[in-house]
Parts: sequence; structure tokens; C-alpha cells
Amino acid sequence: MDFNMKKLASDAGVFFSRAVQFTEEKLGQAEKTELDAHFENLLAKADCTKNWTEKILHQTEVLLQPNPSVRVEEFLYEKLDRKVPSRVTNGELLAQYMVEAANDFGPGTPYGKTLFKVGETQKRLGGAERDFMHSASINFLNPLRNFLEGDWRTITKERRILENRRLDLDACKARLKKAKAAEAKASCEGDAVPDFQETRPRNYILSASASALWSDEVEKAEHELRVAQTEFDRQAELTRLLLEGISSTHVNHLRCLHEFVEAQATYYAQGYQYMLDLQKQLGSSKGEIFPGTFVGNAESTSPPPATTSPTTVSATIPVVPTVGRAPNPATAVEGALNLSDVKPPASGTRKARVLYDYEAADSSELALLADEVGICSLNSVHSVWHCCTIVLDQGLARPLGLATPQPFH
Repeated sequence: MDFNMKKLASDAGVFFSRAVQFTEEKLGQAEKTELDAHFENLLAKADCTKNWTEKILHQTEVLLQPNPSVRVEEFLYEKLDRKVPSRVTNGELLAQYMVEAANDFGPGTPYGKTLFKVGETQKRLGGAERDFMHSASINFLNPLRNFLEGDWRTITKERRILENRRLDLDACKARLKKAKAAEAKASCEGDAVPDFQETRPRNYILSASASALWSDEVEKAEHELRVAQTEFDRQAELTRLLLEGISSTHVNHLRCLHEFVEAQATYYAQGYQYMLDLQKQLGSSKGEIFPGTFVGNAESTSPPPATTSPTTVSATIPVVPTVGRAPNPATAVEGALNLSDVKPPASGTRKARVLYDYEAADSSELALLADEVGICSLNSVHSVWHCCTIVLDQGLARPLGLATPQPFH
């Protein structure tokens, strides 16, 4: 019990001494031991590494798992040393809904069959996403966490000890400085020749005794300073070695970053290949449109400026499929007109018939009437929209648009 009380009193004294030294440094009343420039650079590099590692780790976790509730749940499982329960990805959940919907609608129907194919592809995409998340977590997130929870904690602990050693060293320096000043003052008073008529002999004896006491105090302060300096140097060297290890940490994180990029590239390559296969299965490719689907011009509704003669008029005319729109009975032709059967020429001169009336939306378009027939010079600018130069025939006062292409005579 006595030993514990003595240790407690000693620790309290050390803590009080450090607190006094720290306060005086903040107030500018005490000197502070400065570290060398190289050591300060190592400290700044370590702090920078820690800050950016935390940000990169957090944002990568957000990328892999955008749901904050799920991230908190996984964090709690990790802290409790329990296995995180397996959960389906959003792609796999979507695939499940699509397959169930296909079964309800009927796997033999066009919509059900397509839903089933898309659902299977979404399931494969979900599996690829799961593999990517697993690989990124092991090869990238875990090394970053290990640095923050292992190496950085050790560095922080040793830096805290170094700061305490520095405070002890500076406190010893201040104590020695005060002891020497008191010794010098006592020595000056002791060297003075006593005047036995003016001064009492007892005062002279006390001054000599105080000088001897301050000499002992100086020797004790010098010994404490040497011990504090040794401990500070040893701790500074240990902390320096740990800080220099940050360079090897950068090398390790660089390797992990390459593995993360490889995993991400593999994930996106698999997704691209899966979607290409799905496109082939559905029979659609770039530039083709499903029959019966109306597609507008998403890029531009007006043609580029063209130089025409005074007897020609230019405009952009949409080619709209007849599916879903009842044609004029007076202009109906034998047989159904399918969009896949209409292949407008890329360029050339054709005779065309207008299938239905069209009101111009603005000055860049032409107003057309059904049954009008004329000759047009056609330049394709889009898979649906075409730039037509209409040649006005004699007796015809209205320009013509594209309709059923006919051979030119």
C-alpha cells in the first residue's frame, strides 16, 4: 500500500511538472526544445498519410456500399468479431424480380422471355459486382485499415511518449537554470566580507550554508537533466525509425492500389461483355430500332445549313413508322408498311409520295399534304431524320417530303 501511494505521488508530481512546463510554453514564459528539420518533415509526411488514408478508405467504402445503414451494421459485426451475414446485391435483387415477373407473365410471351433473359444477365452482373467488392475489400480496404489501426496507433503512442520526454527535458533545463541562478546569487552574498559591527555573524553563516545547499541542488538538477536527455534521445530515435517506415507504407499501398484497379477493370470488362451478349440475344445492336417503336431526333431537329439554288427548298423531315397510327384510307397502299422494310437511301434522287399531312413545327420544317408526289434529292443525316432538297415541278406550288420511295424514271 505504501509503495502504491509513493508511486501515485510520484506520478502526480511528474504530471504537475509537465503541466506547468506546457502552460509556460504556451504563454511564452519557457523555452521549448525544437526538433530538427528532417524530423519535422517526417512528422508532416506521417500526418498527411494518415489524413488522406482515412479519406480514401471512407470514400472507397461508400463506393462499394452506398447504404450507410449497411456500413454501420458491417462495422458493428467487425468490432464484435462476428461474421458479416451474406446479402444479395442490388443487381441480384433486380434479377430475382425480373425472373419472377417473367414466370408470372409467361416465359413463352415476348415480354416474359425478354424479362427472363435480362434477369439472367442482371444476375451475372450482380455476381461480378460481388466478386469485385470482395476483392477490393481484401486487397485494398484491409491494408488501409491495418495501417490506421496498427502502424498509425503505434506511431501515435510513441509520439505521445516523445512529447512527454520533451516536456520532462525542458522542465529539467528550467530547474537547472533556476538552481544555477540561485547558486550564483548565494555565492555573491557569501563572498562578501562580513562587517561584525553592522551585520550579525549568524546571517553570514546562513548565506554560506545556502550557497552550499544550492550547489547540491545544481548537481542534482544536472544529473536529472542528463537522465532526461538520454531518455529523450532514445525515444526520438525510436520515433524516427517508425516515421521513416511511412515510405514502405506508401509502397505497400501502391501495390494495393494496382490490385484495386485490376479488380475494377475486370469487373467493368465482365459487365460490358455480359451486356454485349444480352444485346445479341435480344437481336438489337447500335443503330437498329425495334419495330413499332417511335424514335425522335434527340440530337437536332434542324438540318445543317446547305447552299441551294433559288428553285429549291431545304428542310428536315422525320421518318415516322406507320405502326400505331392509322393511315389515311384514301392513301393506303396494299400490304402493311414495316419500318424494317423501309431503308431510305443514303443519297441520290428519288420520287416520293407523302403518306399523311404534316404541319411544320417551325421555319426549319416543311408543311406537307397527303398524296403529293414529287422529286427530291435526299441526303441522310440520321437513321430517322433526313435532309431533303425538294425540286419544285411546274404547276406545283408546295414542296414535297419523303414518303414511299419509288424508282426514279
